Amino acid sequence: MSEMAKRYDPKNVEQRLYAWWEERGYFKPRPVAEGETSFVISMPPPNVTGALHMGHALTASLEDFMIRYHRMRGEPTLWVPGTDHAGIATQNVVERALEKEGLSRQDLGREKFVERVWKWREEYGQRITIQHRRLGVSCDWDRERFTFDEGLSHAVRVAFNRLYEKGLIYRGTYLVNWCPRCESAISDLEVEHEDEAGKLYTFRYPLEGGGYIPVATTRPETILGDTAVAVHPDDDRYRGVVGRTALVPMLDRPVPVIADSYVDRDFGTGALKITPGHDPNDYEVGQRHKLPIINALNEDGTMSKAAGPYAGLDRYACREKLWADMAAAGLTLSVEDHVHATGHCERCHTVVEPLISTQWFVRIRPLAEAAYAAVQDGRIRIIPERFTKIYFNWMDPDTIRDWCISRQLWWGHRIPVWYCDDCGGQTCTVADPTACAHCGSDHIHQEEDVLDTWFSSGLWPFSTLGWPEETDDLHDFYPTSVLETGYDILFFWVARMIMLGLEMTGEIPFDTVYLHGLLRDEKGRKYSKSLGNALDPLDMIAQYGTDALRFTLMTGSTPGNDMKLSETRLEANRNFANKIWNAARFVAGNCAGFDARQGVQKLESGALPLELADRWILSRHNRLIRKANRLIESYQFGEAGRQIYDFLWSEFCDWYIEMSKLRLYGDDPQAADTARTVLVTVLDRTLRLLHPFMPFVTEEIWQHLPHEGESLMIAPWPEAAPLDDAAEADMALVMDFVRAVRNARAEYDVEPKRRIAAVVAAGAQRDLLAGQSAIIASLGRVDSAQLRIEEAIAEPPAPAVSLVVASDVMAYLPLAGLVDLEKERSRLARAIETTQGDIARGEELLARAGFVAKAPAAVVQRERERLAGARERLAHLQERRAALG
Repeated sequence: MSEMAKRYDPKNVEQRLYAWWEERGYFKPRPVAEGETSFVISMPPPNVTGALHMGHALTASLEDFMIRYHRMRGEPTLWVPGTDHAGIATQNVVERALEKEGLSRQDLGREKFVERVWKWREEYGQRITIQHRRLGVSCDWDRERFTFDEGLSHAVRVAFNRLYEKGLIYRGTYLVNWCPRCESAISDLEVEHEDEAGKLYTFRYPLEGGGYIPVATTRPETILGDTAVAVHPDDDRYRGVVGRTALVPMLDRPVPVIADSYVDRDFGTGALKITPGHDPNDYEVGQRHKLPIINALNEDGTMSKAAGPYAGLDRYACREKLWADMAAAGLTLSVEDHVHATGHCERCHTVVEPLISTQWFVRIRPLAEAAYAAVQDGRIRIIPERFTKIYFNWMDPDTIRDWCISRQLWWGHRIPVWYCDDCGGQTCTVADPTACAHCGSDHIHQEEDVLDTWFSSGLWPFSTLGWPEETDDLHDFYPTSVLETGYDILFFWVARMIMLGLEMTGEIPFDTVYLHGLLRDEKGRKYSKSLGNALDPLDMIAQYGTDALRFTLMTGSTPGNDMKLSETRLEANRNFANKIWNAARFVAGNCAGFDARQGVQKLESGALPLELADRWILSRHNRLIRKANRLIESYQFGEAGRQIYDFLWSEFCDWYIEMSKLRLYGDDPQAADTARTVLVTVLDRTLRLLHPFMPFVTEEIWQHLPHEGESLMIAPWPEAAPLDDAAEADMALVMDFVRAVRNARAEYDVEPKRRIAAVVAAGAQRDLLAGQSAIIASLGRVDSAQLRIEEAIAEPPAPAVSLVVASDVMAYLPLAGLVDLEKERSRLARAIETTQGDIARGEELLARAGFVAKAPAAVVQRERERLAGARERLAHLQERRAALG
């Protein structure tokens, strides 16, 4: 066994260990026995739009934790990796890259453009894989998938065809969210609403035969698409105009004045222009009143022919010109500042326009009913539970809207429907057809639109396992176990996987949904390049190591809650890795040539003579295993990590290792071997608990310790032995005693090397404390020759510091052994004089006329707190002086 380096250097360890793990095949699941349950996670496939960010690092850390934990529990464990083609997002980034070359996708044409996107995917898909490896993810790379793989593309076709044949997919003309930049329809969930400072334009809407109705709008350009003016049926101001005809400004196109209860009488003028082609609420009004629909906008955001003289203008240029023309015609009344919510495309941030368009839709209600029931009846559990209500709100079959699945893009799964040029019929098949299914004509052409990315992503848990074929993987590993992702895509992705999983396989795709929160910086802001606060996971790994990054992300997060990430915490957890490395060096260095297996066998059989310290650390360790198991099984991973951290740093390193030195450096070989056995046992088993959090440093340490097996990664998860409550209680008293002595030493600024005297009235605890006097003397820096532990002390030493250790244990530390009495008296006198001056100044300030009345309340409160602190400090100093005699 080679000697451990003096310092832990992640750069010399991480990639070497990862390559060894992969070479040994540890990432692969073992065979699944008949009737055995496997543990499976389908990695949320990152978009091939660029490199991974810190949110991906959090996802990878959480999922790898679960995979490593269940693998060590002995379960057949599979983690399926992969990436998503991310249609609209990837097309956007490639188009931006083309813009830098002075090109557009139209310049290249569809085929050449798709070739460019494939090149992008090869570059960034490889980069994502490299980043995941650096994060230590133990997924089965031989099963890596891409949503555009041949098998997954076939699955998309099969799923579409099944829904089409059941009448659950249809083509229709409806109002959709339209992004003029992407020139594509997008779903409601892909629209981000932001409050923006805009204008409220109020104008005269002329009435045929004379007069006008005052109307307000935030989008004057849509006036050109109006097909009615609406007022509330109970609004007396407009009772006489309902049924009359209004004239669209500048176009003089006649439109009716209608009454509809949708109108808010208290907003604006109480009269609304109705534009069914460009507003979802107006669309509903138009449906009720059978109004015509006019598309005043083109798909690129310019005005259509319906805009008359404004045709071809950009929508915002039209707004300015139309308003100027209306002003010249005497139709404008006012323009006021107005804050209103505006929808933006989440991918390119362009303002979205509601637009009438012919699209493909999934008839969602039957799918939503099944998905709603799967959570309602407990087959699928959502963590944290509060998101269940949100899920039910979104999935309510009575309110959920049909899913628009077509996108006007070139990068994506092209919709598998062919139109006949002769009979106009539609042919939907899995394989490319050669003729129309209705008339047999070979004059057919395929739909140009592609599917929404979330359609293929919704098949991910089972398509990656070979569906629709009945593969061994599908049999052994589906349904999967846990779907872990951010709460922000609960409906985008999670709900669609549940709907499509139930519809396509008849089974739930997973039984647990674990939702993590979003990462924010120390100021609570989202990470973004524009704010200049973005952190690259690889930069953090280079500076702090993978383990420190993973442990920081894991212990700083709780299910469903956002977390603030800071480099201060990364540095602290790098120090933790160094702490356990140094502790392991101590253990390994003291176990050279030691036959640990024999000692462990004696320990397990009860034949090893244990001291109180051994019984205590073993019981505390077994308690830790129980806590960690309970927390992990309840998905409180962060708290489990914090418990392991506290145990290793404090109880094992700061206490037990220090206690063990007495025997390791003593004259009793058997006692030394007992300490070695317990040190190795506890460290080994605690490294197993820590391994899913910090895989690299724990594996590297484990390889330097006496151990059985090839790798910590596949070592069994520790089982908790019975607790020893008596040992824990007894050692707690000893530790309280040591802490009390240490605090007194710190308070009196005693030199670290100076040994002090102590007299103890221990009552019924005399034998216990006397039996641990060596530990007390060593850890409390007490002179063993001047340590008296009695049941009772007739006359305590004076002057002395009195320490209440427990209800029946008092300790006295003679001051002569702590300080130079004369120097301490002089020092206290000076401190008392200074503090009395502080009190006098504070009292004078607070008594000064006008100060309390005129000064800010915070300033007055601060002065009062300072005065109270000075008075408390004076009382303490006077008590210390009295104790000196």
